[in-house]
Amino acid sequence: MQVASIEPFAVSLPMRKPVIMAGEEVRRADNVLVRITADNGSVGWGEAASAPVMTGETLESMVAAVHFLKAALTGRDARDIAGALAAMEARMYGNHGAKAAIEIALYDLAGKAAAKPVHALLGEKKRSRLPLLGVVGGGDFDGDLRDAEQKKADGFTIYKIKVGVDTPENDAARTRAICQMLGNGLLISADANQGFSTDAALRYVRAVNDCGLDFLEQPVAASDLAGMAAVAEEAGDIAIGADEGIHSLDDIRRHHAAKAARGVSLKAIKLGGIGALTEAGRLCDTLGMQVNISCKTGESSVACAAALHAAAVIPALRWGLTLTHTALGTDVTAQPIPTARGQVDVLDRPGLGVEVDEDMLRAHRVA
Repeated sequence: MQVASIEPFAVSLPMRKPVIMAGEEVRRADNVLVRITADNGSVGWGEAASAPVMTGETLESMVAAVHFLKAALTGRDARDIAGALAAMEARMYGNHGAKAAIEIALYDLAGKAAAKPVHALLGEKKRSRLPLLGVVGGGDFDGDLRDAEQKKADGFTIYKIKVGVDTPENDAARTRAICQMLGNGLLISADANQGFSTDAALRYVRAVNDCGLDFLEQPVAASDLAGMAAVAEEAGDIAIGADEGIHSLDDIRRHHAAKAARGVSLKAIKLGGIGALTEAGRLCDTLGMQVNISCKTGESSVACAAALHAAAVIPALRWGLTLTHTALGTDVTAQPIPTARGQVDVLDRPGLGVEVDEDMLRAHRVA
């Protein structure tokens, strides 16, 4: 089964409501879907979000990268994913989002060819049902309280409050109010998305150190390992997690060695695919670091299915799974991944287990 054609589709999908975070407001989801067709007519789909402030990639650059990588992949065995990754790396540096979309499409094809779900190609399934992380991200005090209260009523047990969007004191007041409303027995985190200076992050952790916050993600700039370590030392029982600072296995090792993070958020678009994401999850287990697997805000059921398969096989997932398709006003699949009571079941159908609605895809295509 050889790769016959590779086609990128840039889409802009509506969000149910804007997601406000430090340095970014997501009002529409700009993603690239990749369709790979094999010489036997089989089709595989992959997806990656545009993330210029996280990966440096835009819709236009990802479309261009996919076209540029075609020459390295056309005619190759679609099931030789390791070979395809090596060929892409040899042809083009970086561009992890574009490469992830291609790799996910190859996993979808390979799974369908083997009549196995993608998770069976990644490793042994460790769990069949996973807790979802509910994002509380408007920056509005009363609105965020209502959102968190609704998510608690809906059964969520893991939460992430977007901070770094106001002063540390105001963010802390909002955090404390949400933690008090949610109560005990839940896993509650905050995510600054690099929005604090080191001084501001220190003020924030001092103000929330007794309110029940479990971990704080990426308080300072991704490149500021010393700042991360300083916040981690001050934070006490609040674990510090890294997100934008993690783009490779070496990044994980550096954060661990510097005592700059006790956990990480892993995304396929940062690491170059779900194979590397799975490997990163295993490394974290070896190092004793906690893991959240996350999709970029606004990714559809295609990318979310890929993340779900990886989450099913890594050794531990203490910080939950973040699926973002539920925040979309429109998905691109015929049947979006079902979720209920803050949980999601692993998909056991061949390939990714979701099917793209090409009419919906064309309706939202921008390039």
